[in-house]
Amino acid sequence: MAESEHETSVERDLSGPARLALKLGSGAHAGIYRATGGKLLGRMGKSPILLLNTVGRKTGRQRTAPLLYVMEGEDFVIIASKGGAPTHPEWYLNLRANPDATVEVGDREVRVRAEEADPEEKAGLWQKMVEMYPTYDDYQNKTEREIPLLVLRRVR
Repeated sequence: MAESEHETSVERDLSGPARLALKLGSGAHAGIYRATGGKLLGRMGKSPILLLNTVGRKTGRQRTAPLLYVMEGEDFVIIASKGGAPTHPEWYLNLRANPDATVEVGDREVRVRAEEADPEEKAGLWQKMVEMYPTYDDYQNKTEREIPLLVLRRVR
């Protein structure tokens, strides 16, 4: 069976029904978020969620990922943690291939360009993300890869 662009190493380790549930869950999350303008599924506890829309680097099709974020001025900050998995999430690889994307926050859509934070910028922003969601430190400790932190800068 050929690996699809959307399939992740975590999904490959799951049984068929569990893999399907994960894919349907992410799509359902985005659908409910959009239908309610983010009023439902726009937060995980106290942490805000945005929908990141990227272009698949292999398929050219739009891909959507619900992600936690913090604001830094007018910019959105996200972390490519993938739960501390040894490989990067697909959305991150898509942004490396094409950094132009959109984010949906509530009922508005914003054009952005992704930039990976340099080490100095990352240190401060990482702390801000961990204050919002402390488990990010656990994810970094769980994996040998350096988890990327990205700044999504608004495109005017």
